[in-house]
Amino acid sequence: MEYYLVKWKGWPDSTNTWEPLQNLKCPLLLQQFSNDKHNYLSRVKKGKAITLNNNKTLKPAIAEYIVKKAKQRIALQRWQDELNRRKNHKGMIFVENTVDLEGPPSDFYYINEYKPTPGISLVNEATFGCSCTDCFFEKCCPAEAGVLLAYNKNQQIKIPPGTPIYECNSRCQCGPDCPNRIVQKGTQYSLCIFRTSNGCGWGVKTLVKIKRMSFVMEYVGEVITSEEAERRGQLYDNKGITYLFDLDYESDEFTVDAARYGNVSHFVNHSCDPNLQVFNVFIDNLDTRLPRIALFSTRTINAGEELTFDYQMKGSGDTSSDSVDYSPAKKRVRTVCRCGAVTCRGYLN
Repeated sequence: MEYYLVKWKGWPDSTNTWEPLQNLKCPLLLQQFSNDKHNYLSRVKKGKAITLNNNKTLKPAIAEYIVKKAKQRIALQRWQDELNRRKNHKGMIFVENTVDLEGPPSDFYYINEYKPTPGISLVNEATFGCSCTDCFFEKCCPAEAGVLLAYNKNQQIKIPPGTPIYECNSRCQCGPDCPNRIVQKGTQYSLCIFRTSNGCGWGVKTLVKIKRMSFVMEYVGEVITSEEAERRGQLYDNKGITYLFDLDYESDEFTVDAARYGNVSHFVNHSCDPNLQVFNVFIDNLDTRLPRIALFSTRTINAGEELTFDYQMKGSGDTSSDSVDYSPAKKRVRTVCRCGAVTCRGYLN
């Protein structure tokens, strides 16, 4: 007779029991068990599927893998639930790992907006706003700032990279449906944090089609001084990681560090041929030293496609060698690029 060791939901491992197959009324869990066993054996035998005699005991290595995979699945589900509790935007967040046994990051905290470190003040209330009845045709916030309104009537960005976005703010008399309120509404698309199979760790893919020139997400994290960024950068170099994004729209005083505090953008990978473009945004905080960083699609992105941006990309779109030292993602050691793009530069920096 076939027996399975059962972990009972809500009970500790010490209460696990061996149960005959006839006692188990959980076809989905049994199918998952079978899939995990098959995946392990296929990987060990380099793709050759193997069928075990059901009368034989599972080898310890297989049993250990199945248990770890089950625990990972539970941990990732809990993390997914936590991310969706914390996010304040419309789009849902999903988590997926079909590649390895890596679980949720142990030192990452989800936030929805900049987190200033001690000594840095973020003024989140504008001093003036528009009184437009139709922000498309009247002298609105962008005109007051000396720039064009960033969006067309399809909510797509129409200004070139390097041009700042000035959205209507909390003092404006226009309502929440104003066509000049896009970034402030947050991510509208359902996205998936997934484990990549090319050695790039976690990545982000969209689960729905995204039209070209559409707002996708903000890049958020801790706001730190450039001096602190240099110090942290040395530590990150030793680990081979970086999440430092320079706020260098007009000066180079501050940096966003998304290593420990961030949103979905923390997991977006680099590509030398990216489908996201960086723009500087001003809404309630009009301090030009502290723009918000928005990522817009450069082309139509199909459901299931990974989202990427160029770590050397500035708000101007400049990726020349002269721009590297001032790039959003600071890197001080040469790191090999694995983006696989035809135009790959070979290194992330």
